[in-house]
Amino acid sequence: MDGVLFELSEVTVRGPDGRERISGMDARIPDHGITVLAGPSGSGKSTMLRLCNRLEVPGAGRVSYRGAPMEDMDPLELRRRVAMVFQRPTALPGSVADNLRIADPGAGEARVAAMLERVGLGGFADRRAAELSGGETQRMALARALLTDPEYVLFDEPTSSLDPSAARSIERLAAQLAEDGTPSCWVTHDLGQMRRLAHHLVVVVGGRVAQQGHLDDVLRSRSAEVASFLAGGDEE
Repeated sequence: MDGVLFELSEVTVRGPDGRERISGMDARIPDHGITVLAGPSGSGKSTMLRLCNRLEVPGAGRVSYRGAPMEDMDPLELRRRVAMVFQRPTALPGSVADNLRIADPGAGEARVAAMLERVGLGGFADRRAAELSGGETQRMALARALLTDPEYVLFDEPTSSLDPSAARSIERLAAQLAEDGTPSCWVTHDLGQMRRLAHHLVVVVGGRVAQQGHLDDVLRSRSAEVASFLAGGDEE
């Protein structure tokens, strides 16, 4: 495999009830393209993603970024370098421009306008954020995440509550980002979306990595766990 950006080594995460959400996980996420974390609901995909910008910390094992232990990094600096777009985006009071400046209070009008143009919201700077549609709010959240010029973007099922047209537009934005040199990691349990987006695929089952590698290689896998997921997952 090419260069590794994130590496999880024997990582275990327990929930508040003491149960293991991730158990002895070993995973590698490359430094290019789109990596998709796929698997059944509740398998640990979102927990794994949150480990990648220290919204979760392991109870055992180690997470590293560019070969450096993440535990030694300043969380705020890390989150400027590794942005995250959540499943349910937050629209804060005020205008769309006000919402973007939460990420960078010093961003000028031209920069805000350019970032909105990049995500297909040109001319929206003065609109009230609360008046946006679901797809527009998610685009605004992506623009806010991109305002810090991150090295990497984490997407936690960002289209699960959107209609198919809005979902495809967010997928195209992620694909364009990767093409322009900003790789990303995307969580989904939608097999169609997985196939459309993934260059690299990590299948997570029961808190462990069942298979990982280039998309075509994983789809040819004879692993019973992977085959079961591919047979029973959602397809759109």
